[in-house]
Amino acid sequence: MPWPLRWSARVLTVVLALALVLAGVVVYTVRKSFPQVDGTLRLPGLTGNVEIYRDKSGIPHIYADSAADLFMAQGFVHAQDRFFEMDFRRHLTAGRLSELFGASTLDNDKALRTMGWRRVAERELPDLAEETQGYLDAYSKGVNAWLTANPNASDRSLEYSILKLQGGGGTPEKWTPVDSVAWLKAMAWDLRSNVEDEIDRALALTRLPKERVEQLYPGYPFDRHLPIVNEGALAQGRFDQRAEPRLRGNRALRDAAGTLADVPNALGTADRAGLGSNSWVISGEYTTSGKPLLANDPHLSAQLPSVWYQAGLHCRKITETCPYDVTGFTFSGVPGVIIGQTDKIAWGFTNLGPDVADLFLEQVDGDTYLYKGSRLPLETRQEKIKVAGGKTVTITVRSTRHGPLINEVIPSARPSGEANAVALQWTALTPGRTVDAIFALNKAGDWQEFKAAASLFDVPAQNLIYADTTGKIGYQAPGRIPVRANGDGTWPVPGWTGEYDWNAAPIPYDQLPSVEDPADGFIVTANNAVIAPDRYKPLLTKDWSYGYRSERIRTLIKEAIRKGPIDAATMEEIQRDSSNGFAQTLVPALMEVDLAGPSVQARELLRSWDGTQPAGSAPAAYFNAVWRHLLTLTFDDDLPEAARPTGGDRWYEVVRRLLETPDDPFWDDVTTKNVTERRDDILRQAMASAHQELAERLGEDVKAWRWGDLHQLELVNGSLGTSGIAPVEALFNRGPLPVGGGKDAVDATGWNVQNGYAVTAVPSMRMVVDLSDLDKSRWINLTGASGHAFHDNYWDQAEAWARGEMLPMYTKPESVKKAAVHTLKLTP
Repeated sequence: MPWPLRWSARVLTVVLALALVLAGVVVYTVRKSFPQVDGTLRLPGLTGNVEIYRDKSGIPHIYADSAADLFMAQGFVHAQDRFFEMDFRRHLTAGRLSELFGASTLDNDKALRTMGWRRVAERELPDLAEETQGYLDAYSKGVNAWLTANPNASDRSLEYSILKLQGGGGTPEKWTPVDSVAWLKAMAWDLRSNVEDEIDRALALTRLPKERVEQLYPGYPFDRHLPIVNEGALAQGRFDQRAEPRLRGNRALRDAAGTLADVPNALGTADRAGLGSNSWVISGEYTTSGKPLLANDPHLSAQLPSVWYQAGLHCRKITETCPYDVTGFTFSGVPGVIIGQTDKIAWGFTNLGPDVADLFLEQVDGDTYLYKGSRLPLETRQEKIKVAGGKTVTITVRSTRHGPLINEVIPSARPSGEANAVALQWTALTPGRTVDAIFALNKAGDWQEFKAAASLFDVPAQNLIYADTTGKIGYQAPGRIPVRANGDGTWPVPGWTGEYDWNAAPIPYDQLPSVEDPADGFIVTANNAVIAPDRYKPLLTKDWSYGYRSERIRTLIKEAIRKGPIDAATMEEIQRDSSNGFAQTLVPALMEVDLAGPSVQARELLRSWDGTQPAGSAPAAYFNAVWRHLLTLTFDDDLPEAARPTGGDRWYEVVRRLLETPDDPFWDDVTTKNVTERRDDILRQAMASAHQELAERLGEDVKAWRWGDLHQLELVNGSLGTSGIAPVEALFNRGPLPVGGGKDAVDATGWNVQNGYAVTAVPSMRMVVDLSDLDKSRWINLTGASGHAFHDNYWDQAEAWARGEMLPMYTKPESVKKAAVHTLKLTP
């Protein structure tokens, strides 16, 4: 979720209430809210019978004769397992959390009301295809049928019972199509590209000159890390995979593009707490079956329950009116499958990360703002926020032509210079057709239908990879990506001049990079640059991830190709790869430093280390501790708190360059008077501090240190799991689990160097699709199917996920039925 939730309560009341809860209500309430998964249930509104088969992991496969029945049943099943999560999300997206949690979430609500996610969703709904609106209606009917059948708080979820004791929660409202549409705005916000970078640059500028700030955002290393698309260019107003760029014939220009990494400039990456993703697809030319293999593992904040919900949606007979046979990962609250496979194709997502949001500095005076020499009236509206246990709060939202003024509700977005306000312009605040894209993807049968579906995908813009049973593989960049009159989106810009405004139309879809059956025989996306600047002119962004994960995946694929045909097990091995891409740069520098004392023994762990980071590794524990101290010692004294390094591959690039300049001012600790530190002083101190920290935490025996003893995943419930009340948190949270990997390893278990080693972002699911036989596909979720604490499927996949294991991803009816341990029949 965009912000952690902390709600205060009357502690004495809570303790007394919890005594009651823990004494007996938990046992009764928890089981009372578990869903019925066997037998027969009547579902008014269905036109025919629906069958739901669940395996031992609680994963449902739904079979129906009409699309409307299929999505109505999906709504019912989502509500059975995850309704509180769905209700929580819709309160979040509507800026109504305070209705559930009281005044402690008021600031969150003010920010969401200011941006107006739900208002945009309300405008978006009428513009969706009539068919899509029908499916959303059917889904809502399924959710509401479950609500009608479960009128009491204890029937719905343990969370409602606890909220009821606190005087919050109330009776949930009926589900509506807008509730589903609005959730996609939350995902767009979590994957919103470089807004934080713009803020961080501006904050850093308050302490450093611009050229030193730009040092912290080095250029993408095109000479070392290839982009996603390495073929084609714009030709006659379209992206043509066979076209060669006009610049290509000029060796000097080509070389310049290849050495951009050596020029300190504003290119960089957001490194937003480890959010990212991996996906890749390999042609049948290199596989054991002769058909493609496709892998995907989106990296998101760790949540319990997982943001994903596995499901199969199957029309018993594929017809024009019931065209769906799709299995994959869904969002509870949204109909359809987001990532997965049909009976003919498979697809995966990673965050494209285009620059789709800008901060405009504004000059506001009263109810007006300055624009091109004139005073224009601010658009204003009032928002009333109900607060559980308190009075309704009214705020006034003000907007310029660039968007809502956010500086009063997002404190880090501070005006500067001549400005006194900050407006946010973001593509997700304009209605789009992403929901149409979901249903189009779910029934696509070939590359052309897939591309047509992708053309509807507005926000969040994603890298889409593709494979089908005929053997074709492909990549498509979709999304609404703005065209700027001036500027590159890396810094907040003055809004009053008009010179940085966005053009009315975004980059046309047919100009976005696309490739099918590339010469390499495989495609890799990992939030790295999409295409080199000598091939492509329109600005997608200047803030990419730096390609450490993508290049490692490319290397592993090429090694696998050399060894022989690739199978699905090899794909899983690549997903588990824990190699640290910066170790081969930093370790040699550490070994050259004069060192004395007990940290010498710890450094010896690195001498023969292969750079991998399994949970049981002592060298990985020490290396990551050194990295943590190196970053904080080098940069924390120079930067304001909000702009300090969190780790990851942008900082790999920054430090890589600094290692070559021992006297760079960043090495000096400005808090030590009359002393000027150089590179080796900081490296020496980082090794000593790391040894001291680990000796205190893990013991004096350096060989007994384990990365997983530091790097642990706490599965925290997204709502009550952060209540601040230990007994409540104990009901809903699970773990910790020791895990391997690291922030920009392929096994991307992110952590924040400012806060310690705890895991903050994870591969939220993993999937490997085998296009030779879709029943051989594999998947795993972070937690489990159920959102009900203490249900067998609440977090039953977590330990297998932590070990890097996967489950069968069955799609054929005979396989689904054979694996089923529960069968529920829904009747009209």
